[in-house]
Amino acid sequence: MLAEGLRECEALAHLDVGQNEIGDEGAGMLAEVLGKCTALAHFDLGMNEISAEGAGTLAAGLGECTALAHLSLTGNNIGAEGAGRLAAGLRESKVRSHLVLVGCNIGDEGAGILAGGLGECKALAHLDVSCNHISDERVGSLAAALRACKALAHLSVSSNDFSDGGMGRLAGVLGDCKALTRLNLNANPYSSSALERMAEVLKECKWSAHLQVFAWGRPHSMFGPGARGRGRGRGAARSGGRIVGGPVVHTILPLE
Repeated sequence: MLAEGLRECEALAHLDVGQNEIGDEGAGMLAEVLGKCTALAHFDLGMNEISAEGAGTLAAGLGECTALAHLSLTGNNIGAEGAGRLAAGLRESKVRSHLVLVGCNIGDEGAGILAGGLGECKALAHLDVSCNHISDERVGSLAAALRACKALAHLSVSSNDFSDGGMGRLAGVLGDCKALTRLNLNANPYSSSALERMAEVLKECKWSAHLQVFAWGRPHSMFGPGARGRGRGRGAARSGGRIVGGPVVHTILPLE
């Protein structure tokens, strides 16, 4: 019924149907009418029991949504197959700026496939692939693909499975992301020394004066004297201009 009504909503710009148990069938029905909503800019389908099949159907309709800037599939178990189908849709649609795939179970395989499509997303400004079981090698693949995304301002890879190796791969390419203003590395099993090495690399980037790095989970000190930050949680403290966090601290660290 909703899908039929949308055929007449040419001026609709924002559609949020999150947490409605739409499933693959409902996603397919919505995909059929996406082309009619020519002004649709924001589409949120979070927590709707959509699998790879539904993601594929949606991806097929993305090319018709010429105004669509924000797409969220948060909390849908699309897996690696769904990520692959979505990547194919992204190649056809050049206007996507916000892509949110938090908790979609894409894993390493899906991250690798998605990376192959991100190179075509020249306007991508916000990518969130948190909570997807992505390990060292594939977080590096994603980062390498983002070199082509010159507008990327916000990257979140929190709550994944990458450690020091993944941090090294990220550090190796983030210097090319000159529009980046926010980087979320929360809750990954890297060491404090890896975090400090990342800080040293980013400090060398002339564009990093307004970059915020979110790092959470292990005690660490970063950026040296003159850095500013805010700690939250037991154990947060300042020491000689350095931010020292306890094991549950969420720290915001602008590089200045």
